[in-house]
Amino acid sequence: METSRVEQGRHQMPPSKVPTPLKQLFRACRQVFKGPGTVPLPHHVHKLCRILDNMRPEDVGLSRDLQFFKRKAVVKGTPRVTYTTIYECNKFSLCCFFIPANGVIPLHNHPDMTVFSKLLLGEMHIKSYDWVDPVNSDGSTPAPQLRLAELKANDVFTASCKASVLYPTEGGNIHAFTAKTPCAVLDVMGPPYSKEDGRDCTYYRDHPYAAYSNGGAAETEEKHDSYWWLEEIEMPEYAKMDRIEYLGPQVTKRSS
Repeated sequence: METSRVEQGRHQMPPSKVPTPLKQLFRACRQVFKGPGTVPLPHHVHKLCRILDNMRPEDVGLSRDLQFFKRKAVVKGTPRVTYTTIYECNKFSLCCFFIPANGVIPLHNHPDMTVFSKLLLGEMHIKSYDWVDPVNSDGSTPAPQLRLAELKANDVFTASCKASVLYPTEGGNIHAFTAKTPCAVLDVMGPPYSKEDGRDCTYYRDHPYAAYSNGGAAETEEKHDSYWWLEEIEMPEYAKMDRIEYLGPQVTKRSS
């Protein structure tokens, strides 16, 4: 019996090395994102969300002890957002955004993109919209620069929340972030922004529905709460971000 146990031990394979959460995410992204003009299948969406739900700040080299997340001083004006790119190719990108308390990423869209977001640290208010109509070909808007959108989210989220996902035409494709406390957000974008390929970022200002409605009797209070007019605007000065080098765990094509 003793010899049998020894022989068995000799032939056991060494335990396989479990990939880090970031490598799991990277490998899944390479499998899921097929390039421009495609949207991930539902089971692929579920897979990515499951990985992101389990990710922690440490997985991308962050710590709650970093001075950024301890800042309490009040900054005049709107504090600047910082971001870092973990990985980017023509099919997808992995980025982290660092938003100081009271920092804002204003209303912006994600043209023909599917975006997964995971709040890693902090508390943040998210407001998001989807267009009511894909196109406004009937000229029914009260002004040429306005377009009707439906409010999809208007809540405060904490780092314990699940990952969110938006799609090219639904899920809150146009959104804004306002940090209640210093925040870190991990974004997976597929495909990434590309001005050359027609996926440039557009910014908006929202106006209450009642501000431009005709006040007809058929209009309900619910419609006034759920529908807003979005006005396309130039990129706000406070929307400009500072880019920093990513110093966390690395992923490359060899990681897969």
